[in-house]
Amino acid sequence: MKNALGVEIPEYIEGLGELKPFQGVWESIIGDEIPSTNIVRTLKAKKAHTSKLCGDLKEAVQKCNPFDGMTVTFHHHLRGGDGVLMQTIEILDEMGIKDITLASSSLTSAHDGLVPYVEKGMITRIFSSGIRGRLGEIISMGKLKHPAIIHSHGGRVRDILTGRIKPDLSVLAASAADEEGNATGAHGPSAFGSMGYADIDARYSKNVIIVTDNLVDYPCVPGSIRQHFVDHVVKVDSIGDATKIASGTTRITKSPMDLRIARIAATVIEHSGLFKDGMSFQVGAGGASLAVAKFLREDMKRKDIKGSFMIGGVTSYGVDMLEEGLFQAIFDVQSFDAAVSTSVLNNPQHIEITCDQYANPNNCGAMTNKLDVVVLGALEVDVDFNVNVITGSSGEIRGASGGHSDTASGANLSVIVCPSFRGRLPIVKDRVHTIVTPGESVDVIVTERGVCVNPSKPNLAAALKKAGVKVVDIKDLKKEVDAMTGIPAEKQLGDKVVALVEYRDGTIIDVIHNVENLS
Repeated sequence: MKNALGVEIPEYIEGLGELKPFQGVWESIIGDEIPSTNIVRTLKAKKAHTSKLCGDLKEAVQKCNPFDGMTVTFHHHLRGGDGVLMQTIEILDEMGIKDITLASSSLTSAHDGLVPYVEKGMITRIFSSGIRGRLGEIISMGKLKHPAIIHSHGGRVRDILTGRIKPDLSVLAASAADEEGNATGAHGPSAFGSMGYADIDARYSKNVIIVTDNLVDYPCVPGSIRQHFVDHVVKVDSIGDATKIASGTTRITKSPMDLRIARIAATVIEHSGLFKDGMSFQVGAGGASLAVAKFLREDMKRKDIKGSFMIGGVTSYGVDMLEEGLFQAIFDVQSFDAAVSTSVLNNPQHIEITCDQYANPNNCGAMTNKLDVVVLGALEVDVDFNVNVITGSSGEIRGASGGHSDTASGANLSVIVCPSFRGRLPIVKDRVHTIVTPGESVDVIVTERGVCVNPSKPNLAAALKKAGVKVVDIKDLKKEVDAMTGIPAEKQLGDKVVALVEYRDGTIIDVIHNVENLS
């Protein structure tokens, strides 16, 4: 069957079940088939004054009675510095547990060690918002037994609440926790900030283990995760390296081209009609996207604009804007810089939120639905304004859906920033390799060679032209860049479906086929 974008979608996949094709950004979210919550929280009881503390992680895992075919979940707030996921998988392997579904909120290069467990069939299913590094390569080559499911951050919450993901064991790292399991990421030697992605796991997993390298006196404050969701607590030597949270993708770019793109994007925002007191704003994790905040900060000061709130992944640059009074509040679901944790801990206007509140499409108060402007990056875009942030030029899995489609769907203005080409490879295609965010929810694409405005926004195009912004037709931009770079031969992919890209409403927006080789 084909979805609304013309992508052929399997009707059924063994091990995953029946699939529903994407029909449009809001089609199944506000239609007649809104899925209600069909799971309930596991009821738990413990005798009074019974200790939750375990001697080590292995003891805690054993107490959760692991079994073949179980689903194990983790959060990725430590990003490239995570040290808990691999410890847990190694313990489960030593216990002989097989056929595991891994449902971490995202997977990074810190998890390259999962490769042998996939290759030998211990891990057979993966749900995640992102898959990178060597793990992405072997999944691209078809070595995972069942196709991986790549969902958005909000889509993950929806998947858990509707029972598509059924967590049997959640192992959640915390930079501080007490003996009852009250836990936070806001302080301690390994502080990493918000624990917004872990909340849904703690609430709905059958077994929850808090792992910390900083056991504090009861009660641990603030309580990002609360004790009544927690079964066991483990003190370890280290939960990971918080200095690896910030990476090249979470720092403002120094590239002259990217800074030029960011400056143009800030100008687009300034003349969009939304640049005024009370505006809300989010910027993605890419270096060029983050640079837009730098220029927006200058423009807000110049015009004395006071925004309402910032949301999403938060950097120390966003914290600076909060402290300068440029925004009234930050709603923080993930901290992209360990230094942000101090602000989470001490500033009442820096508000930690759950991913449910942030981006779940099936609640009546998602923060993404109050968003005015979002700035996001892209690996590729196409002439229909579809965006790819998952697969590289060879078709290999190497990125993250994250909150890309969540924020684009809700924002009044969604701005994509990207160069017109990278390394002689054109970025604007007739069709992207993999659609993650549909063009229906993309308003503007900003490159160093001009700004492309979605034809559905003629008034915006007119306003930008009036302001002196170079507005170009996206098909003309493609022709211009193709004349410079040439049109690269398309990588031949195999027939095997190795991953499914799930839109935030649970429908399938695209499929990823196997790469024969990555040379």
